[in-house]
Amino acid sequence: LTVFKDGGAVSSVMSFYFKDEVIPYYGGSLAAARSLMANDFMYWELIRRACDREIRVFDYGRSRVGTGSYRFKKHWGFEPEPLHYQYHLVRQKEMPDLSPGNPKYKMAISAWKRLPTALTRIIGPLIARGLPG
Repeated sequence: LTVFKDGGAVSSVMSFYFKDEVIPYYGGSLAAARSLMANDFMYWELIRRACDREIRVFDYGRSRVGTGSYRFKKHWGFEPEPLHYQYHLVRQKEMPDLSPGNPKYKMAISAWKRLPTALTRIIGPLIARGLPG
């Protein structure tokens, strides 16, 4: 589903349907989408279309508490349902905080955002291989 403004796409979401369930799997938008409320319109339209198809379950997927995606989903009135993770720690005594919100990663994330796209395409896959999860 894509939202257009003046002939150009501003917001889009790829969704999967299975039986009586819809899962908006991946969405993205331009910065201009915020002032247009394009994401809200897009999800409203997705829900409306799901109702037209008699879809009974709208699965927003998981989000970590306190993130922007979590707040966006709560804004739509969905009640969070805790989903638990199970980990096997091999060399550590406690679970590391790998969240992008961890202050330890703030400088690296800020630097990454400033790198030229061509460079990130080259080094990104090399870095990603070493990341957990």
